[in-house]
Amino acid sequence: MEGVAKRRAGANGLPDFKFIRPLYHPNIYPDGRLCISILHPPGDDEMSGETAAERWSPVQRVETVLISILSLLDDAEVSSPANVDAGVMLRNKPEQYKEMVKKDLELSKADIPTDFVMPTHETAWKKEKDEGEFDMSWEDSDAESLDFGGSESDPDEDQEMDSDFEGDDDDAEDDEDADTPMKR
Repeated sequence: MEGVAKRRAGANGLPDFKFIRPLYHPNIYPDGRLCISILHPPGDDEMSGETAAERWSPVQRVETVLISILSLLDDAEVSSPANVDAGVMLRNKPEQYKEMVKKDLELSKADIPTDFVMPTHETAWKKEKDEGEFDMSWEDSDAESLDFGGSESDPDEDQEMDSDFEGDDDDAEDDEDADTPMKR
């Protein structure tokens, strides 16, 4: 989304996330780069206290990274801020910090196209039915004409399947058991 954020692979192959319009936030550098553990190089970091499990790994999915970013935006990590001034303001003057955030919010609205309709929880998952969509059910197929390549040893329709064991009286025992209550 132009004007909001961009993600690209950095020089070391790690994803890099940068807000095109920088936000006043403890975990966003003044140039818009995001400082978040999930995008830091793999491995433990004794200086920050981050474990390898918190840091980048190639198995991370876009969804996981975006959820982490949204969580961080909502609940800033002020113990090791990328923007020290924002971190200090959030801790010491939270009302002033909220005013700065509101200012950023109003400025960011200029980036939203005029014809954009913000999705709501009611419309976000609503699927529009395509009028040209063809709804095919099993009854519409010509299943009888399909040959699924059965084995040559498959019994013929006229041939009755016999038990593998001649004289097996399991069926008689099953009939007797049906009348007797089961003990567990």
